[in-house]
Amino acid sequence: MPANRFNNHTDYGIGLGLRVPHYQHILSRKPTCDWFEIISENFMVDGGRPLHVLDQILEQYRVVQHGVAMYLGSTDPLDREHLRRLKRLVKRTNTPWLSDHLCWGSIDGSYSHDLLPLPYTFEAANHVAQRIREVRDFLEVPILVENVSSYAEFHASEMAEWEFLSEVVEKADAGILLDVNNIYVSSQNHDFNPYDYLNNIPHERVGQIHIAGHSKFEKYILDTHDHPVLDPVWKMYAHAIRAIGPTATLLEWDDRIPTFEEVHHEALKAGRFCQELVRAESAA
Repeated sequence: MPANRFNNHTDYGIGLGLRVPHYQHILSRKPTCDWFEIISENFMVDGGRPLHVLDQILEQYRVVQHGVAMYLGSTDPLDREHLRRLKRLVKRTNTPWLSDHLCWGSIDGSYSHDLLPLPYTFEAANHVAQRIREVRDFLEVPILVENVSSYAEFHASEMAEWEFLSEVVEKADAGILLDVNNIYVSSQNHDFNPYDYLNNIPHERVGQIHIAGHSKFEKYILDTHDHPVLDPVWKMYAHAIRAIGPTATLLEWDDRIPTFEEVHHEALKAGRFCQELVRAESAA
């Protein structure tokens, strides 16, 4: 499949989140890894250990930035100081793209520190798209927006979540960070077919994929990132790769983090799906 402008880094392969428990292993052992994803907000500082470690990582690995605090759906004005610090980090890492979540999380200067779902309305889509364009023009780097896992829905919604995501990225001329695990979690919590989601987004705008583990409870599923990817998510990932083509993929493991080797082994499972797709296309 030919690359497109949001998925033109097909050589990025499989990445891992750069996490504190693995710093010593990575810096001392220098393991093979296609790239690391950093949480931008952890490194938007003026100095100290975070930047010292990051600079050592950048000497040997490619780094992609992922944010958790831009709150593109909030109605508060964009935080210009946050954007200035973010732009300094973008120049430091030379990240090929920057991602954040399709959500809101602040109001009147108060922050929830959570990724809250939006009402799926045309008004909200226009609002978010305008903010994405402003962020992209300021940061001068392609922006990908990530679908979040959700546990509540708005009666005011005018469309399905995948239609809302599609509306936003088309209006903003942005890319998608497709979190397959989040789709599965939300589909179970809100009773929709996750494959309808995968089949009805603009595949040409998917620039990165997230996979992760989740936890099942009696009445809902929670996006916990604290154990290996479950089988239904792997099946969805395989479906996504067949539809989209080889795409930079990140394994998220953010709680009860095991050894680097264990996380890396789990991540490399994703590479097999991509290799199988390439072999199938070569044989066709």
